Amino acid sequence: MKRRPFALYTLMALGYAFLYLPIVSVIVYSFSGSDRATTWGGFSLQWYAALARNEQILEAAQRSLIIAAISATAAVALGTASGLALSRFGKFPGRGILSLMNSAPMVMPDVMLGLSSLLLFVGLQQLFGWPERGMTTITLAHITLTACYVTVVVRSRMTSMDASLEEAAMDLGAKPWRVFFVITLPLIAPALLAGWLLAFTLSLDDLVIASFASGPGSTTLPMLVYSKVKLGVTPEINALTTIIVVLVAIGVSVAGVLMHRRERKLARSES
Repeated sequence: MKRRPFALYTLMALGYAFLYLPIVSVIVYSFSGSDRATTWGGFSLQWYAALARNEQILEAAQRSLIIAAISATAAVALGTASGLALSRFGKFPGRGILSLMNSAPMVMPDVMLGLSSLLLFVGLQQLFGWPERGMTTITLAHITLTACYVTVVVRSRMTSMDASLEEAAMDLGAKPWRVFFVITLPLIAPALLAGWLLAFTLSLDDLVIASFASGPGSTTLPMLVYSKVKLGVTPEINALTTIIVVLVAIGVSVAGVLMHRRERKLARSES
């Protein structure tokens, strides 16, 4: 009986090492002074300085951040409306189609989503002259991808939430829009934040769909990194990866702390 916890902890340690040691190695070699990405040449910050002077990477990173922010915000708006309809409106015409449309992007391969988006945008451009393939088409494709994930998060939160609070407010004469903004929205705010972060991460990380939906001059950061990696990993990529890992870790930590504090406040108010 005493050996089982030791074996379990050993397996957990091996699993985490398998997942995170490659990331740690990339971070370590980003501070190497060697021209090779996997050779240690002494501590140096030269690759971070070179990254700061690389306009191509900086422009691609800015483009990806703008697309991810817009896509996540639009996905939260659409996902909240869809999740509210599926969890609060009962049976209505088109409910099955709406539920199917929210589930399809999550189970459909990215290649199929990217190809279908490309055919749609080409057809629209031929008919109406809009949209031009570029940041706009990538953003629209990412909204389609991420809105379904936000719907799942919001719907699960709405299902677990006590509906009697909304019913009591409406019984007291509050209009539906006031009930939503005063009662429902604050209660589902953690789910909205989680959905936004999830949508932002999915959009920022996407490569396949963006490759189909992009056009001239709209290369995103994953597309640029992929094109560079095919020719060999450079120390600048290690530095870029390190910055992204640090920013994501800080963002997740801050979001976790804020959500934990909010849950504690809600627990205190309910008690």
